[in-house]
Amino acid sequence: MHGGHGVYVWLAVGALVVVTVLTRSFFLLPDSEPKLPGWLWRGLRHAPVAALLAMVVPDVFLSNGRLLTDWHDARLFAVGAALAYYLVRRNDVAGTILVGTGTLMLLRLGFGWP
Repeated sequence: MHGGHGVYVWLAVGALVVVTVLTRSFFLLPDSEPKLPGWLWRGLRHAPVAALLAMVVPDVFLSNGRLLTDWHDARLFAVGAALAYYLVRRNDVAGTILVGTGTLMLLRLGFGWP
């Protein structure tokens, strides 16, 4: 880079690093847990599962932004297998994810399903 523009780029990168570290470590910096009402703590327990569902559900039921029209889709069977596993094992989230992912990979890579 020519002239003083390189300095501005490095200052911008440094500022972005500082802002990123501060915002991502906001909850790790205090010595004690923040005082939150009980109902909020109970609700926050479900945040990771809700975030996972928000990412997975659209990918399962949509293709190119449209609802699936063909039942012969590996994603639907992977969800069915994961749901069946979850109903049997209840609190085994890791196992549920592994069963769903394994079923998806088997159908896509093993049998060539879309």
